[in-house]
Amino acid sequence: MKSLWDDEDAATAVARYAADGVSEDLALRTYSARLLGAEPALVLHGGGNTSVKTRATDLFGDELEVLCVKGSGWDLATIEPAGHPAVRLTPLLRLRGLKRLSDEDMVNVQRANLLDQAAPNPSVETLLHAFIPERFIDHTHACAFLAIADQPDAERLIREVFGGRVGCVPYVMPGFELARRAADAYRPGLHGLALVKHGLFTFGDTARESYERMIALVGRAEAAIASRPRVVRAVASPVHSPARVLPVLRGALGSGWILDLRNGEGAAAVANDNRLAEWAGRGVATPDHVIRTKARPLVTPPPGGDLSAWRAHVALSVEAYARDYVAYFERNRGRASQKLVMLDPAPRIVAIPGCGLAALGRSAAEAAIVGDIAESWAQSLLDAEAVGRFEPIGEAETFDMEYWSLEQAKLARRTAKRLEGRVALITGAAGVIGAATAKALASEGCEVALLDLDGARAAAIAAGISRHALSIAGDVTRAEDVDHAFDQVCRRFGGLDIVVSNAGEAITGEMAQLSEADLRRSFDINFFSHQAVAKAASACFVAQNTGGALLFNVSKQALNPGAGFGAYGLAKSALLALVRQYALELGAWGVRVNALNPDRIRSGLLTPTMISARAEARGLSEEVYMAGNLLGVEVTAEDVAQAFVFSALMEKTTGAVIPVDGGNVAAMPR
Repeated sequence: MKSLWDDEDAATAVARYAADGVSEDLALRTYSARLLGAEPALVLHGGGNTSVKTRATDLFGDELEVLCVKGSGWDLATIEPAGHPAVRLTPLLRLRGLKRLSDEDMVNVQRANLLDQAAPNPSVETLLHAFIPERFIDHTHACAFLAIADQPDAERLIREVFGGRVGCVPYVMPGFELARRAADAYRPGLHGLALVKHGLFTFGDTARESYERMIALVGRAEAAIASRPRVVRAVASPVHSPARVLPVLRGALGSGWILDLRNGEGAAAVANDNRLAEWAGRGVATPDHVIRTKARPLVTPPPGGDLSAWRAHVALSVEAYARDYVAYFERNRGRASQKLVMLDPAPRIVAIPGCGLAALGRSAAEAAIVGDIAESWAQSLLDAEAVGRFEPIGEAETFDMEYWSLEQAKLARRTAKRLEGRVALITGAAGVIGAATAKALASEGCEVALLDLDGARAAAIAAGISRHALSIAGDVTRAEDVDHAFDQVCRRFGGLDIVVSNAGEAITGEMAQLSEADLRRSFDINFFSHQAVAKAASACFVAQNTGGALLFNVSKQALNPGAGFGAYGLAKSALLALVRQYALELGAWGVRVNALNPDRIRSGLLTPTMISARAEARGLSEEVYMAGNLLGVEVTAEDVAQAFVFSALMEKTTGAVIPVDGGNVAAMPR
């Protein structure tokens, strides 16, 4: 662990924030907090907290002592000065004399003493920061430190590794009692406090001193771990690729989950070790993680040659995990003074020997957070086993944290979007209709993958949607490219729920004048590519066995051919027959197969030049030509995109052809 402090960067931060009226103390507090947040081995996703004791002016112009402490909902990696709300320090210090203080009263006191009542709730560990008299205080859940702190004889090891630099605090739930015990353990001259089975605090008179003490102490923990021999007992080796395994797992877990597979060095070492089942029952590396990961992962057998048999075994394991969770809740619910409502009993991490650690979330963002914590858990476990024995907090303490009202508040209550937990692949995604469809599906909570021959444009569109959107460069007329794309999607998200087969090309010319090569090219892109996509989609849907939606852009040409568009219309007519055939064959699997037949959409098929020529040939303005339908309105790519969303949501419709053309009698299916 190396210090990232840079005097020039620190000065730049002070100058930048000074323009907004931020004090030097708070500017440096923000700068060093972000240094901590930039290192995943120290903190992850909202973990850790930081503070500075300084002076501020109230509404009356009076200067007073305040504690600027990390606020709820802020992440150290991206924190700004507003993320350290100022709390009047004197009232907080008076609380030290109380014998007891409930969590609710603690929160009320902290909020009542905010200088800005619109600020976020101060950290649940605000009182600990207040009771320790040092100016700058940093708190992390460093992986290396936890390997030392999660030991049966943690206090002895802490003294051995850190000497007299660090005081030791036995495990206590965060809150008033922990703050009191930490204050009792503090003495001048210490560089930090080690909270057994929890985390590490450091402090100093300057931001740099506190930060670099954290780096130095974590470095000592790393050195202690590195000096111990590591025993590896890998027994599992991969039989199937993750792209084949994950959809089967996703189906066994039930619909609505996004998977994020981690199989880096640490995660793979844990997943492949013959001690995995026993390790999995030990618990989380630090109590804060339980609200994201639950107390333990689900462990599956290695995925062998017969994935259908493996799926059946996993499905039974998921049911057993849920029963065990209910029993765990019933055993411990009496520990709480208030009435508790049980959380959902599904696992959040699945350890797959020979494959890795699969993290679960209702979105890719949520799954990524769980995945990061899973990797951190694996590393802390391996390091702890090298030192001695990984032994974090027990069941009762884990339950207290998982159902602690203040910790639960970190998980914001929200209404799920209509397509949350689902994954869509869109072909021709760099085109106008494809891009609009990807954006529309994503706005409904769907994770999206964009496949197009123009990989650079697909990547740019994906980046504008979400950092989790996937872009894939590939030619849908090449079956190997299609198969590769589906593998990438399944590897990235765990499977698929919606496929929008949208790619197409309008090859024009009178039939009698067309070359055989042009006709074959039209069928390659407008028919055979859709067959390749549908075939790959079918394999994924069947592996999951949770239904799905296979949607096609057929175009009105399949029903209402136009002069000079024979090559296009013939291929689209064959595509319409293909849609009906897949609807017939996939119905038993719960897969809905439907088509849209849009008309006159400004796109790569209907170019500005073509629109101008057609309007002129009919003696119409472009506006009148584009609105030449029963409703007298122009139909846009966004309208087509919304129709695809509608089709994805229709749970009991298959084999349908939905016009998106403003009304064209000649193109009406019936």
